[in-house]
This record gives sequence, structure tokens and C-alpha cells, in this order.
Amino acid sequence: MSPRRSLLRAALADTSRPALGTWLKIASTELLELVAIAGFDFVVLDLEHSPMDLESASGLIGLARHAGLPAVVRVPDLHPGLVQRVLDAGAEGVMVPHVDTVEQAQAAAAAVRFPPRGTRGVGATSRVGDWGALPLEEYLRYGQEEVVLIAQVESADAARQAAAIGGVDGIDALLVGAADLAVSQGAAVSDPVVQDLIAEAVRGARAAGVPVGNAGGATAEAVRAALETGFGFTMLSNDASLFGAAATAAVQAARSVPLPTLDPHPPAGRTS
Repeated sequence: MSPRRSLLRAALADTSRPALGTWLKIASTELLELVAIAGFDFVVLDLEHSPMDLESASGLIGLARHAGLPAVVRVPDLHPGLVQRVLDAGAEGVMVPHVDTVEQAQAAAAAVRFPPRGTRGVGATSRVGDWGALPLEEYLRYGQEEVVLIAQVESADAARQAAAIGGVDGIDALLVGAADLAVSQGAAVSDPVVQDLIAEAVRGARAAGVPVGNAGGATAEAVRAALETGFGFTMLSNDASLFGAAATAAVQAARSVPLPTLDPHPPAGRTS
């Protein structure tokens, strides 16, 4: 049996083009299918800022695996039991918000990796272990070498420590949360102070040798700005916003069509 390789890890390592993801906030199999059909490199199931629960996420992870779409789960906080369950459900990665210190990064890495690198428990009869059909050695290797851990940098302290956070064994990528970073500074994302912190986080990630990404808009201009800032992967909006924008555009287009001017005295029709 050939080793199972993470499509997400490969996408993040590809320097020829940015890896493109989007958030899924609505627990809908149809929406996940549409994301896969659209050609995204990965999807992030958002358990932090949506009502999605673990059971719904597990079903979506299973569908994503069959669709060839890497699924990451953003957990609401660092709870090792929850991290273990989403990984055993087959998630290719975990995103942990508000990783502000090296110690928090180390705790996140420990929750994701098996001993001796971490403290994750063994559950080889779960989906990621093909319900027990996958050899134990491969189940363990996949968890140690292929699963991707993304730490979110969302504060000034985290931005300044990005190199150290990214250098923690087991941290595979950083994602800069510009909105939370700006709010923590009482400023807008465009404020020079916030922009300097974002730039510092990008430099830190590069120094640590890990990919760094952002959450942006679903436009060419947004992606261009992300790449110019130094991000290697980017989140293109989210399912709710994408549908909302498309629905709004459809209504606006329809409302822009004027009613035709009708002749109040149309010619009489033929009579036989």
C-alpha cells in the first residue's frame, strides 16, 4: 500500500500559484459539493464563527474526502478532545484561532500529534483509519507527517512572535487574522500600525520557513493584494457571503431592467 499523501500539504507547498480556500459556515452537503466543483484547493469548516456542530462537520469531512477536497476544521478554541475527534473524522488539517504565544503553539501541536511528538490518542478504527482497515503504522504516520496544523495570528503579540510560533515543531502554517488584529489595536485594517504588524507576521513566517496566508475577498484585486503582501495562500470569502453577493447581484441586475413602454392602443387583432 502506497502512503497516503495530504493534498492540502501539497497545495500549500506549491510555490507556482497561491493555494485558494474558502470558509464553509453553512452545514450543507450541496454547498460543499459546489465548492469542490468550483476548483478550490481546500475548504475550512468553521466551528468558531458558525452554528455548525461536530456531527455536521464529520459528515462534511466524509463528503470532502470522496470529492478530493481537503477539509480543514477551524476549532473554536484549543480543546484537545475536539481536535482529536475532527482528525479521526478525517480532516486533513486543524486551524486554531488566537495562538498568541509559543506556549500556546506548543499546546496546539501537542494536541495534533501522536506521542512522542504530542499527546493525541490513537483511534485507528475511525474514518481516517478507514474504520480499522488502514494499517496502524500508516494511520500513525499520516497523523505525524501529513496532517496540517494552521495557527492563527490575531494579536500584536502574536505578530511580533510569528517567527517563534512558526518555528514550533508541528506548526505547519500561519494565517493572519487581520480583522481581529485590527480590533485588538482599536484601528482599521488599513491603519499603518496594523499593516506594519501584518508585514511583521509575514516576515516572521518566512523566517520560520512556514507558509502564511490571510482571509480576503473573492476578487482578483484582493488576491493580488494578498500576494503583494507576501501571503502564499488566501481564503476567498465564505459560502454565505459568496451566495449573498451572487443573490444581491442577481436582484440588482433584474431591477435595472426598465419596464417596456407599452402602446396603450394596440392594433386590433384579425377576425375570421
